[in-house]
Amino acid sequence: MDNTFVVALLAWFFPGAGHIAQRRLKRGLIISGSIWTMFVIAILSGGAYYPGFDFNDGALLYLLNVFATFGNGLGDLISFFASVEPSKDVAARATFEYGGRFLEVAGLLNYLAVIDAVDINLGRKE
Repeated sequence: MDNTFVVALLAWFFPGAGHIAQRRLKRGLIISGSIWTMFVIAILSGGAYYPGFDFNDGALLYLLNVFATFGNGLGDLISFFASVEPSKDVAARATFEYGGRFLEVAGLLNYLAVIDAVDINLGRKE
């Protein structure tokens, strides 16, 4: 695939797809598997929901969270819909905070995967 923008968009929206589109199947599957595994663990741990956490509570932390979770692409949409109607005890789970961090790290890791896919497409890397 020659269009760098399309590769970047594919890599962001579905982790690993940018590599797979460039016929780097093994690397794409490893990236996809690791990011989606972290994402599923985060959702099952209750990390998609932040009760009482709003822009007014801490603008910088809120913006960092939004930036990190936006990196999940399709996963960001899934986590949004998972947090619309959360169960009443989600914040009481022992894994709640870990789930939130897993969600953020999965998004940040996907940003690195996007950069890697773009670098491969531009010929900066094999």
